[in-house]
Amino acid sequence: MEEIEVPTEHLHETIGEKVEESLKENENGWYMYVAISTALIAVFAAISSLMAGHHSNEALIAQIRASDQWSYYQAKGIKAEIKILGMTNGKATQADIDKYKGEQRDIKKDADAYEDESSVHLLQHSKLAKAVTLFQIAIAISAIAILTRKKFLWYTSMLIAGLGLWFFILGLL
Repeated sequence: MEEIEVPTEHLHETIGEKVEESLKENENGWYMYVAISTALIAVFAAISSLMAGHHSNEALIAQIRASDQWSYYQAKGIKAEIKILGMTNGKATQADIDKYKGEQRDIKKDADAYEDESSVHLLQHSKLAKAVTLFQIAIAISAIAILTRKKFLWYTSMLIAGLGLWFFILGLL
């Protein structure tokens, strides 16, 4: 699975330029609040993106391990069947067959554990990916707010960032 990218560089430059313009024009400090809040949202977006990528990779690794275990499980099953066929000519005993069947039970437990681990990582990835998306939307709306000088858009971006923060926290748990 590929890592989620957060393309916010251009927005930061635009916001920075607007802040400088507002300071030159002696406008109120609202632009500074927008710039600082947008920078903080971008930090959370970057951290969320990094963590989502990590969980995606871990889910993939766990799934590969589960697949390896299932292949091993099948190999033991084939060996057990060969032993069953060998019982007819006296080359195998029930103990040989029981050994392979017992090994299969242990291998199945490992495979199931890896599958469960993969599912947990995918769930965490999903939560963090939602956080990244919401943070990106909040950053874009903040940029629009500063360009249009509409405070309600900034408040909207803060609300969306709050929702992103909720998913970020859920992704940590």
